[in-house]
Amino acid sequence: MRRIFSRIPPPLIMLFAIIVAVTIMTYLLPAGLYERTDVGGRLRVVPGSYAEVPSTPVGPFEMFLAFPEGYRLATPVIFICLASALMFSVLERTQTIENAVGRLVYRMGTQRAELLLVLLTFVYGMLGIMVGYENNIATVPIAVVVVLALGGDLILAAGVSLGGMTVAFGLSPINPYTVGIGHDIAGLPLFSGWWLRSILCGGALALTAWYNVRYYRRLLADPESGIGRGLDTSGLALSRPLAEYRISGRNWWLLAVFLGGLAAVLFGVFRLGFGINEISAVFLIVTVVCALTSGLDGREVTDAGMRSVAEMAPATFIIGMAATVKVIMEQGQIQDTISYGLAQALDGLPTYASAVGMSIGQSGINLLIPSGSGQALATLPVMIPLGRALELSPQISILAFQIGDGVTNLFNPSLGGLVAMLGVCRVPFDRWLRFILPLTGLLLLWAWAGLLLAVAVGYQ
Repeated sequence: MRRIFSRIPPPLIMLFAIIVAVTIMTYLLPAGLYERTDVGGRLRVVPGSYAEVPSTPVGPFEMFLAFPEGYRLATPVIFICLASALMFSVLERTQTIENAVGRLVYRMGTQRAELLLVLLTFVYGMLGIMVGYENNIATVPIAVVVVLALGGDLILAAGVSLGGMTVAFGLSPINPYTVGIGHDIAGLPLFSGWWLRSILCGGALALTAWYNVRYYRRLLADPESGIGRGLDTSGLALSRPLAEYRISGRNWWLLAVFLGGLAAVLFGVFRLGFGINEISAVFLIVTVVCALTSGLDGREVTDAGMRSVAEMAPATFIIGMAATVKVIMEQGQIQDTISYGLAQALDGLPTYASAVGMSIGQSGINLLIPSGSGQALATLPVMIPLGRALELSPQISILAFQIGDGVTNLFNPSLGGLVAMLGVCRVPFDRWLRFILPLTGLLLLWAWAGLLLAVAVGYQ
């Protein structure tokens, strides 16, 4: 099995292959468009309005020309990755995070490691529900340092932070980018039907926590069996015995500035409507304040910043490539054709099969349209009326979309935030797949069971 995963190409190659495949699809698939109408500042598809249009295939030169446009569209996500990396580079250089984590683990005791792993998984899940996805990139290094201090590896650190965050964000009962847009399109009360989504989300987080603890036990029993064996942990692992850690006055100040920044982000998201750019600005302010009061000289701050940018560069490069896929699909006018084709494939299926089939179809589309809001706006105006024809309530159609989009984000190479956070954890994509695919299968079975229950009870 390890040999099979080792042959999986890295995300850079996988994304380039997807870009080439989508470019070829602009020649093979008919171009088509739905009519769209502006509702509340969003362009919404008009159901039943699909029509073929003159083909606009993307040539080889135009394919490469789409790259700069993709990077332009991805600029906010790229910048928040760099801003969070800069902030943590200063905290790392002052040993603030290491001292705080070392002291925390010493006070709690490593005998409570499993409880701490479960709590961390749920904490990152709550961050995914309340704050968002890419917005939480800055918190990932904390999980890395804590998990390594407990005797885990980088894979487990990614499972705790990235796994918990992705699962909860994808199945969140109050996800504004998927559920919120879906309810708006269907004309349903915002976040109605929350009870079933809450059960699915809570159960999925519990499965993730169990899976993380199970891997941790295996790791302690046989360290050589760890998927993260041999990965570089320099600058992340604790450098001295736990009993030697102390938090200095300057460390307390820097921690207060950092936690104050996170509090400002939460307040901004919930009360002021902060987006990615505003959160990036808060991270930069925290970085400047920490740098000025850290006791580091200008050269040390500069060296730390340049190293963090260099470490984050591969992930930001891939984020831009992922956005290029969307650009090519729009230029070739095949995005609506794919949505229309999915609707045609589902038409006529039995009710239960159509619900699961809708979820599977949305999973495939997620590889091409990794943006949850973009996928919702492109597919749900078509899927919701089709669901009614198949005796599926709008709530069930939205739930099927949410499952297809959310769970598959765990292994989606087109999802820029996933690749960026794996970069923060220094986890290669092939090793992440070895770890996460069994859990993904369990989560899909859990979610589909909930979807079938929704059909059985007439979920409204």
